Amino acid sequence: MADAAGAMIADDLPAIEQAAVRGWPALHAQDIDGWLARWSSGGSVRANSVAALAFHGADLDSSIARVVAFYRGKGGTPMFTISDASAPSGLDEALAARGWERHGEHVTMAKDVAREAVPPADVLLEPAPGPSWRAAYMQGLSESRRGIAAQLVAGTPEPRTFVSCVRGGRVVASGLTIHDGIHASVQCMATEVGARRTGAASAVLAAIEAVAARSGMRRLYLQTDADNAAAIGLYRRFGFQVAGRYHTRTLSR
Repeated sequence: MADAAGAMIADDLPAIEQAAVRGWPALHAQDIDGWLARWSSGGSVRANSVAALAFHGADLDSSIARVVAFYRGKGGTPMFTISDASAPSGLDEALAARGWERHGEHVTMAKDVAREAVPPADVLLEPAPGPSWRAAYMQGLSESRRGIAAQLVAGTPEPRTFVSCVRGGRVVASGLTIHDGIHASVQCMATEVGARRTGAASAVLAAIEAVAARSGMRRLYLQTDADNAAAIGLYRRFGFQVAGRYHTRTLSR
């Protein structure tokens, strides 16, 4: 049964990837033959790379050239996000052959929503990010990501719920979930250093699942660094499975 469930989740990867793109919109975007070139400055990979989930161009080299022109025009580095659902088939190999360098290994994880999920007592659910939620989320970001993060969070689509784990009158962990069709995201997860390994992140996850169950969502998904063993361990204990993997290809010259 576990194998069948894992196969169903893997089959859902294209829809999950599409939901992830919609759930973290860039400040600027341009359609290039079905690819979505995204630009926001700062260090967010998803908001500064091409989401290559569809392609209807007639000439691959011409489309890639338009991608390069888009990012050069913004003063940035051309970058693709390459997932198991990328199009056209063989795009990763084509970029490698053209000198695009591979970076940033990530995993996409998912699980079916538990219908009996209930939110823990120490969480706060809000429709908009309050100052304490922002502070908790921002403290875990790199300086390059922190500068643009508030604008990216503000641009996330509804319906959305900002989740805080509150202890001693202080927000010690944050999370955000966005509902899209049958999918509910788990994103903006951050925990204060002093609150790690205390169940704060698990409380946020439980609340996100409870919100998803109440709204009739069928599947939770998230994306994280492949080398973040602590986070992946937490998500596995919560029932998440790896649905797919992705990395970036950048052109530095």
